[in-house]
Amino acid sequence: MTDNNNARRTGKTPLRHVLASTAAILAIGFSTTYTFVPTQAAAQSYTFTNVSIEGNRRIEAGTILSYAGIARGETVSGGELNAAYQRIQESGLFESVEIVPQGSTLVIRVVEYPTVNTISIEGNRRINDEDLQPLVGSVPRRVYSPTQAEADADAIAGAYAQQGRVAARVTPKVIRRSENRIDLVFEVFEGGVAEVERIGFVGNDQYSDRRLRRAIETKQAGLLRALISSDTFIEDRVRFDRQLLQDFYAARGYVDFRVTGVNSELSRERDGYTITFNVEEGQQFRFGGVNVSSDLAEVNIPAFRNAVRVRPGQVYSPALIERDIARLERLAIREGLDFIRVEPQISRNDRDLTLNVDYVLTRGERIFVERIDIEGNTTTLDRVVRRQFDTVEGDPFNPREIRETAERIRALGFFANAEVEAREGSTPEQVIVDVDVEEQPTGSISFGGSYSTNNGFGLSLGFSERNFLGRGQQLSFNFSSGVDNQRYSFGFTEPALLGRDLAFGLDLSYYESNQDNAEYNTAIGTLSPSLTFPIAENADLQVRYTLRYSDLTIPGSSDIGRIVREEADRGELYESSVGYTLSYDTRRTGLDPTAGILLEFGQDFGGLGGDTSFIQTRARAVAQRLVMNEEVTLRASVEGGALHYDGDGSRVTDRFLLSSSRMRGFEPGGIGPREFDDPNDIDDALGGNYFAVARFEAEFPLGLPEEYGITGGAFYDVGNLWGLDETNSDVLYEDGSFRHVVGVSLFWNTPLGPLRFNFSEALEKEKRDKAQNFEFTISTDF
Repeated sequence: MTDNNNARRTGKTPLRHVLASTAAILAIGFSTTYTFVPTQAAAQSYTFTNVSIEGNRRIEAGTILSYAGIARGETVSGGELNAAYQRIQESGLFESVEIVPQGSTLVIRVVEYPTVNTISIEGNRRINDEDLQPLVGSVPRRVYSPTQAEADADAIAGAYAQQGRVAARVTPKVIRRSENRIDLVFEVFEGGVAEVERIGFVGNDQYSDRRLRRAIETKQAGLLRALISSDTFIEDRVRFDRQLLQDFYAARGYVDFRVTGVNSELSRERDGYTITFNVEEGQQFRFGGVNVSSDLAEVNIPAFRNAVRVRPGQVYSPALIERDIARLERLAIREGLDFIRVEPQISRNDRDLTLNVDYVLTRGERIFVERIDIEGNTTTLDRVVRRQFDTVEGDPFNPREIRETAERIRALGFFANAEVEAREGSTPEQVIVDVDVEEQPTGSISFGGSYSTNNGFGLSLGFSERNFLGRGQQLSFNFSSGVDNQRYSFGFTEPALLGRDLAFGLDLSYYESNQDNAEYNTAIGTLSPSLTFPIAENADLQVRYTLRYSDLTIPGSSDIGRIVREEADRGELYESSVGYTLSYDTRRTGLDPTAGILLEFGQDFGGLGGDTSFIQTRARAVAQRLVMNEEVTLRASVEGGALHYDGDGSRVTDRFLLSSSRMRGFEPGGIGPREFDDPNDIDDALGGNYFAVARFEAEFPLGLPEEYGITGGAFYDVGNLWGLDETNSDVLYEDGSFRHVVGVSLFWNTPLGPLRFNFSEALEKEKRDKAQNFEFTISTDF
């Protein structure tokens, strides 16, 4: 009675009532039909000279007769009448069907499904109509189908499940209109988010649950769970996590690893999941013998063996084999050998847990790339996608290169999904490469806040576009302001200048500061175009030109030392320089997934015009390694620089200053040469022409739940800053001395930004150095 009252009040008929009515009509239809059929129906036959069709309004009688398949004057059995009934019913056009023999007349009575007038979705707030409408297969002005409506409801509920709202319910309802029309309404109950309360692993001995949780995408709900999207339960993500675990173990030599099962248990309140991965790790394997062989006479075996980078004793990894295959195939192209395929043949030695690899060079099929078709890129230009290919139309087809191309396209970050597949072309000797992409937003506007114990509170505004005008170019504008400084910057990068592997960059910046600790003001503007290109597998070279403007001013009431005052008297200066930076980075593409290094060396040569002539040299080495089953991260870096100015020498705006990013435990300008005159209240940090710093750090878990994102650290820094072009009797520490600092850190990685608390103590320092025992930083984008 309640449902009937609701239906009369709202004008909506619940779908279950429609289905019930349909079933009742069908039952009556069967009863009516067989009322006229004798018990021996199999032997009964009918001959109809006339067929009468009743109840059809939109569907032509001829269409119904074609479904029935019974012609006038044709003798049919009872079974054939039943088959005719089934064909009409299965057409999906009618709510009910009756077939009634009446003498020489066959009466076919039908009740047509109504026509869909409008389709609407109600109750949805988390997902817009524009995102849900494409999931609906029912179409206005077409015949209503209850089966299709139920499928549409399931598709909408599936979209909510992808957001972790597994309790979402979607009910299709119909509102009857005149002329056998209905309005179809999908009523949505969104429900709450089902969070992942716990992720556990069974069978893992080599790596802890904490380490494996870092290897997968799904995360446990933490303190700030409302701001985390990866702690919701999404079934597709859990399936992807299985592959991530497989890749994690394979990269570390566990070739027998497998996930035997994943148990996802929903809590009784349906608001949280417990996920358990059951794994079998197996044994860790290393490379044994590594060889290159071929039956092709034109292959220079020694040359190919020298190109192999894998060495016996290394931990086995499929990624290392793939990189060797790529090197060997590139060498074959350089040697003029087409259609060479490298097939790694791996033999297993369980006694010493090694895998022997033999790279066999064979002649592949003579298949060429006919063409490359790109679809789905409404904004991104075709050439941006095409330049990710090492292959062009007419080149020999290489399946491995196509797989690598797909990875490069996905790595661009321009597309939510990218699929690259090959299919047979116009002839068996040709293939067509299809690229199907789905674009995603690539621009962002950021509003940020920052705080540090040195500079206080700050504000930052920024705009960035990673795919400017669909050309793959990067564009950025940024503004930041602190208590006593402002910075404006503009950046532009063309990653493929003239269609080549040559990146063009343009950086402009302007910086103003009021140095309270030195009582002088600075203004620095920089314009720097650059070109960057690879010179080896992990090495890049950047060449640049820099035009720099600097001004140093002293307020009239400032107590300033003689050195800075004389440097300020030189007024505005323009510097014109050319320079280069050579870098070698294996942190992302190295042979060892648990370690990496970065090496940089750069120089700038001033005097190409401008007011000054100088040489500035910088060098940096950074290394990182995961130890203790990858629970502890060790980092070490060594950095140094030298500056030599001709003529009047350098100014404080040119010289090196050691901030906390280079030397912890001291205020900016807290160490190095300084002009000190206590009676006149002068204490100016002057910077130095030379610096050398070494930093050592360990980051480790504290035993707290991982979802809190809190880890601990310990560090040791040693550094020196020295050297001036001009000095006097009031200058201290011009010759320099090494300062030593130890400390502990607390890291809190939150969705609002990374927080770091440093507590330090200077073991060795000079009397007038300005130590800083505590530092707290937060950098936030929201």
